[in-house]
Amino acid sequence: MSLIHARGLVKRFGDFTAVDGIDVDVARGEAFGFLGPNGAGKSSTMRMIGCVSPPTGGVLRILDRDPRREGPAIRARLGVCPQLDNLDLELTVRENLTTYARFFGLPRKVARRRADELLDFVQLTERADSRVEPLSGGMKRRLTIARALVNEPEIVLLDEPTTGLDPQARHLVWERLFRLKQQGVTLVLTTHYMDEAEQLCDRLVVMDGGRIVAEGSPRALIERHSTREVVELRFEAESQEAFAGKLAGVGERLEILPDRILLYVADGDAAVAEVQARALPPASVLVRRSSLEDVFLHLTGRTLVD
Repeated sequence: MSLIHARGLVKRFGDFTAVDGIDVDVARGEAFGFLGPNGAGKSSTMRMIGCVSPPTGGVLRILDRDPRREGPAIRARLGVCPQLDNLDLELTVRENLTTYARFFGLPRKVARRRADELLDFVQLTERADSRVEPLSGGMKRRLTIARALVNEPEIVLLDEPTTGLDPQARHLVWERLFRLKQQGVTLVLTTHYMDEAEQLCDRLVVMDGGRIVAEGSPRALIERHSTREVVELRFEAESQEAFAGKLAGVGERLEILPDRILLYVADGDAAVAEVQARALPPASVLVRRSSLEDVFLHLTGRTLVD
C-alpha cells in the first residue's frame, strides 16, 4: 500500500492552476523528493499532502485516508519541517519540544523523555536548557527537525531542509535524515540542492509548470536524460559561439553558455582528444560525471523563473 497516493491531483487558485493533474505514489520507508523551479507546484503539492490545503480536483489519499474528511487524524501521524524555522525564541531548546508534544496529547513525563531522546538524536543535548534565539542556523534547523519527530510520525514532510546552512551543518542534517530512513520513517522533501536529492532520495519527480516532467531514481534520471560524462570547455574569446560549429558531432549534445561550452558525451577523455585533433585548444577543460543538476536544467531550462 502506498502511504501517499495521488491520481490526477489538481490545485487551483482562482484562474491559476498551481498543480495540473499529477500522479504520485510514495511507499512506506521511502525517501521521495519533489524538485522543480520556483512556481513549479512543489509547495502547493506539499501543502495538500500535509492536509493544510484541500485539493481542487483528483484523488488524494494519505495513510489510506481522505484528507478532505480526515485531515486532523492524518496530521496527527505526520511530522512537518517547514522551510522557515518557526521556533519559539522565548523558550529553551527542550521546552520547544515538550510544549509541542502537548499539542499531541503526550503526558508531561512522556513528552520530557521523548524530548531528551530527540535532543540526543540531533546532537543538541548540551544545549537543552539554552534559549533558542542565540543558536546557530544549523542548530535551529536540527531542533525544527527534532520537533517534527515528537509525535513519532509515519511520514515526515521536509520543505528545503538545509537551505541556508553551511556545508558541515548540511552534512549533519543529511546524516540524521538518513538514520531516520533506516528506522523506517517515510521522508518526503523538496529541495533546490541537486546533491541533496542525490544523497537522500530513493525516487523523485521533477515538476515544471504544475506537471511532472520526469520521475525515477536519481541514477535512472541521469541515465535517461543525460550522458555518462560532461566536458566543460572554456575558450579565450569574447563569445563561445564561434567555436560551437567546429565542435559539431562531438558527443550527443552541445550547450553554449556565456563563459563555456558543455559537451554531453559517453567518454569525456575521448571527446577531449577529438577536440584537440580538430586543432581547437581550449583555455581550460573539465571532465566530470553527469549529475542530477544537468538533468534538472535540461528538463526545466536555465531561464530564471520568478
